[in-house]
Amino acid sequence: MSEADPLVRVRLDICYDGADFSGWATQPDRRTIQQTLEDALSTVLRVPAALTVAGRTDSGVHATGQVAHVDVPRAVWTNASGQLIRHLAGVLPADVRVVAARAVPPDFDARFAALWRRYVYLISDRESGVDPLTRGFVLGWPRRLDADAMNDAAQRLVGLHDYVAFCRWREGSSAIRTVHMFTVHRADDLITYTIRADAFCHSMVRSLVGALVAVGEGRRAVDWPASLFARTSRSDEVPVLPAHGLTLVEVAYPRDADLADRVRETKARRS
Repeated sequence: MSEADPLVRVRLDICYDGADFSGWATQPDRRTIQQTLEDALSTVLRVPAALTVAGRTDSGVHATGQVAHVDVPRAVWTNASGQLIRHLAGVLPADVRVVAARAVPPDFDARFAALWRRYVYLISDRESGVDPLTRGFVLGWPRRLDADAMNDAAQRLVGLHDYVAFCRWREGSSAIRTVHMFTVHRADDLITYTIRADAFCHSMVRSLVGALVAVGEGRRAVDWPASLFARTSRSDEVPVLPAHGLTLVEVAYPRDADLADRVRETKARRS
């Protein structure tokens, strides 16, 4: 950040329907959320825009509470901030929206300052099948599931563990995470799986819910998902459920005074 051209860090709150995107991260010749947003921001602000995101969601995953940040020249932000949301709505496609934008301290980092992310996975085991109006974000299941047994199993997955059995391997990555809470709740024929953790590795949530479904169907014992913590590699027995049932709903951050400490803590742990 130079004195001649000071930058302002801007937090963006984002929602999207992930069905027609190849995930968050920019990829050659693929429609991605990151590229779509950066192109829109560059058009509206008339300067290059590079986003840092809280969670790089996979292809087909939705978000109602995604967070990203971008650094823009102060003069540009001053001129554009009042109408930025409206102008972005005019150039963005209908399946992605920026719902809020505000200047934040320079220590704010959408990725490394996050305290936790919360995801929701939705399954309907209604006998007649999933409601046509919600089929884009609710997975239909053909057999009745035992929500109480799945909730029992979910409680055993909470804590600091190596979740490698539930993650797709990436070179140089760690699957050690802290899951703060994991619940399964039924309301009529809709089952909601809610999980909150400091971070998630690739396919982790969809794999954890897949393991619980095996319990809910009675094919596996309640203690089976937690027994997989003993594994040292991805378990082929754990199914990865379809992406469209998963939504990132919230990302939490510390108060402004604690942002720098949180970034240092997160970077130290991940290295």
